[in-house]
Formats: sequence, structure tokens, C-alpha cells
Amino acid sequence: MVEARYTIELLGDFGAEVDLNLVDVQEGIRVYELSVEYEQAQVPPPITLRWKIPALNTKGVWKSGSLYDKRMQYDWELEHLQARVSVNAPVINIFGHQDENVLTFACEDAINMVEMNALLREEDNCMYCHLSFFKEAHPAIRSYRTRIWIDERDILFSEALQSVSDWWASFEAYKPAPVPALAKAPLYSTWYNFHQSLDVDILLEECRIAKTLGYELIILDDGWQTMDSNRGYDYTGDWLPDRIPNMAEFVAQVHAIGMKFALWYSVPFCGKKSKAYQQFKGKFLTEEHRWAPVFDPRYPEVRQYLIDKYTNAAKEWNLDGFKLDFIDDFKVYESTELTKANGRDYANVNAAVARLLTDVMESLRAIKPDIVIEFRQQYIGPTMRKFGNMFRAFDAPNDPVSNRIRITDVKLLCGNTAPHSDMIEWHPDSSVERSAVQVLSSFFGVPQMSVHLRSLPEAHLKMLEFYNNFWLEVADVILAGAFRPHQPIANYPILEAAKDGELVVGVYENSVVSIDTTKYHKIDLLNGKMSEDIVLKNTGERTPYQLTVWDCQGNIQKSTLLDVQSGILAIEAPAAGLIRLAKQNA
Repeated sequence: MVEARYTIELLGDFGAEVDLNLVDVQEGIRVYELSVEYEQAQVPPPITLRWKIPALNTKGVWKSGSLYDKRMQYDWELEHLQARVSVNAPVINIFGHQDENVLTFACEDAINMVEMNALLREEDNCMYCHLSFFKEAHPAIRSYRTRIWIDERDILFSEALQSVSDWWASFEAYKPAPVPALAKAPLYSTWYNFHQSLDVDILLEECRIAKTLGYELIILDDGWQTMDSNRGYDYTGDWLPDRIPNMAEFVAQVHAIGMKFALWYSVPFCGKKSKAYQQFKGKFLTEEHRWAPVFDPRYPEVRQYLIDKYTNAAKEWNLDGFKLDFIDDFKVYESTELTKANGRDYANVNAAVARLLTDVMESLRAIKPDIVIEFRQQYIGPTMRKFGNMFRAFDAPNDPVSNRIRITDVKLLCGNTAPHSDMIEWHPDSSVERSAVQVLSSFFGVPQMSVHLRSLPEAHLKMLEFYNNFWLEVADVILAGAFRPHQPIANYPILEAAKDGELVVGVYENSVVSIDTTKYHKIDLLNGKMSEDIVLKNTGERTPYQLTVWDCQGNIQKSTLLDVQSGILAIEAPAAGLIRLAKQNA
């Protein structure tokens, strides 16, 4: 067994018997178990595990909550990753100059809050890694156990992160929910195009167009439950269809068009102008939230109230899915008491959230086994895979770069849970090519669209139809293939997915795409930028292909035989266009 190049320190005033034992060794991977035993139940003081490695090949640090910022941090910076049941995932990766894994570490406990970081110390040029437990207020306990995964293998950073996802999924507590076909179908959302100003007749018109373009599901977002259009939450909690009183009829009309129907709920909020606020007075985690009081899921009657709201809606309105929002606002607030007093059956808020979501998913699946549940970044950690089957990139309106980054970060940890783009929108005066860049930047997730389809120019409708049909053609490669993102610190300028000899590559900056063409019988190159060529470096042998080039509206611009020689080749392609290389005997 090769010795580890680090020594883990235990830091803290434990007041308990604390042990850290090596319990599993694989090639390049070590798994440790942290165990804490108190003589009697007590509020646990913070415990930290810390170790260091030389910063010899460290280009950046990947965290589930970092989004844009994948640079190295320094030990005088104090913004650490915090992960709990409904926020982030407890994993960090240090990557090298060729996207390789330098060190990945993760924690089994994805329910309670864990604080983590990997920081450069300038005095010795070492990376100091740590995991801290019980930094968030925690109820009294007698014991605690969790495992820590540390991976030093010389593999791609993306493979190391995907291995952590598989490790989490191996635990019964995090067994992922089934992923029905609907979770992997393009969908239409009402949020960015309508916000709270919803009109049934217009929505039905939009659905008829959406169906012809390949969208299979509509998510009716905020606004259906209130006549208040101020984008606030004063009336949240009752969940009556004030704006669309004939909801069952509306859902039936959408179904008649051939689309499925999902409904948005902001799960934790209970507005002060709702009847529910009076009913549950005194049963909130806080009343000082900037938007609305937050339900306390440690009360069984609160959990049952929420479960009943969703199950009754699913049955009465024949819903096919739910968008359950703002889960991350279930947390410990300054005024939150961490005991089982006053009718609470949980002291631990995070554990109660897990119980609520477990019961919600089980209850809804009992009504409709293929129900779809969407959660958005950042509440997409390993525990949440048990409760939802659609993970959406965090809000990135009219922002193709952010959408691409966020989809990629979601995909790296979500396993077979369907990764979704944020809803795609653009300015009404946007050119069709620039609008297509928005679409192509979301291509490695399930596309969600949120523009007014009925007022789109014909060119834009042709573009959406072309790229939706193409996405459906390659969806199995995109969603089930081997996924490789390039250059995380440069915002992933190249993304690729491969399966069974087919390769799909998204090119989003003027970068050279390296491909061993001998491995693939079909290569699709997405020109997700406004420049009009893709530079290909063939690292394999000469390979003859049929070359086809389309513009973003699906018009063929070129079709010819092409010998792809070893070395560098520039292929002309329209802005936001598509190149396909296909072997003739494949």
C-alpha cells in the first residue's frame, strides 16, 4: 500500500472520545471514519480535520458552490464552502494544469452542515485542506459518525468528482430517485417570459407552439396562486389557484395539446397575509426572513400540511410534476431553538428537512410513479437526489456563459439525475445567431425555454425547431455518455460527451479542439460562438468523413467528403452553426 502524502490532524476542544480510522483503501483512494462518543448527550463543540499537501501542480479549486470562481483561495480568506441537506455538496477538488485531479476530498454526511476548504498558505506554498463539523448550531447528541473520502488518483478532475457522486449514491440514505423519461424531455417555463402575469388563453397558445417545437412539459411558475404581481411572498402558504381558479380544466387543456404539466411551489415560505400564517403562528424557524416567515418542518403538522398541499394538487388537478423552490431557506436561524420542545418531533432542522422531502416524494410517487420533481442549484447535493429527479442550473437569465458553467457543475455530481439548463431567454431584438448561442450554451443539459414563442420571428422558430430536434437526436450521448468538461478555471470553453463511437463537442471560445478521430464514427461540433470556424486538432490517424455544415436555422451550407488528416484543421462554420463528421461505412 502506497503511503499517503498527508497526515490528518484533529483540532478542537472535543470534550469527548474522538477517533479517526482508516477503514478502506483502494488504488489512490482512502476512506476514513470519524467517530465521536460523549458520556452524555450534549451540544457538540466544533471539530476540524486538517491536512496539507505541497502546491506543486495546483491550478485551481472546484467546489459545488463556487460557480464562476475556481481560482485558488488563500488562508487569510475566510469564505468557506458550507454544505448541508439543502445547500451545496460536501466535496472539493484541487485540479492541475491539464485538468487532472490533484486531490479530491468529500464527506459522507450530506445532511448536517459541514464546512470545507482548500487554501494556499504563502509561507510554505502548501494547500491546507480542512473539514469542520458542528460549526452550525446543533442539537445535543450522544454520538456521531461519518466517513471522509480522499482521492489522489492521476485522473481527470471530472472523473474524480463523478466517483464521489457514485460513492454517495452507494449509501442507502442517498439512494437516487428514479428518473422518468419526462425528466429528460425539453420543457417550457413561464417564469422569465411571464413572471407573475399569467393568462390561461395566452399560455395555451404558447403550449400549442411549444409542442410543435419539441417541448413536452410546461412548468407553470410563480403567479398562479395569487393576484399580487409584486414578485413578493405575502400571500404564499395557502396555495389556492387565485389567478387560475379552474386549474383542473387548464391542466386538462394542456394535456389535450399533448404536453405534461408541472406546478411551482416555494416550499418554506408562509406569507403574513395568508390564512396559513395564522394557523401555524409560532411554528416557524424565523419570522424575520426578508421575504416571508419560514415554516418549521420539525413540527409533524407542518410537514403534513405541506404534503397534503402537494398530494391534493397532484390528485385534484392531475399534475405530472412539481418545481419545489427555495428549499435552502430551511436552515437554523439565530432565533431557532434546537430542541424537541413544544410539539416538535425533531430537534435537528436538517434532519427534519430530509424527513419532509422523503415523505413528499414517497407520497407523490404513490399517486403517480413517474412524477417529476425539479430542484435548482444550489440545493442539489447527494441527499437531494433522493427527493428530486431534475436538477436545474441556478438562475442565469440571458446569460449563456453562466448557464453553461452552472449546467456543467450540476452534471459533474448529479449522476443519472437529469441536469437541466436554466430557462433560456433573450432580448426580443436579438439576432437569430446570438439567440442560438444561448441555446447551444445550454446544450449539455436538458433545455428549458422561457421566451414568448407566439411573437418570435420565423427565423427564431426555425432555429428552435432545428436545435431541439438535434438535441433529441443526440440526447442519449449528452445525458448518458462519458462527459468531459475542459478548463474549469476558464469557464469550460469546450464540453464533450461520448458514447458508442459518437462524440458531441460544444465549442464556446476560439479554442483548439483536440480529438482522436479514429475513435469515433460520428462527430458533432457545436459552434457555440459568433466566430465562423472551428479549429480541430486530429491527434489520431487520417480519417475520411462526410462533412455536413448547417447554419443555426438548419439550412445546409456545405456537404462534401473530407479527409481529416493528422494535425491542425480549420473548418468553416456559420456563427452558432453545426458541423457533422460522419464515416460513410459506419
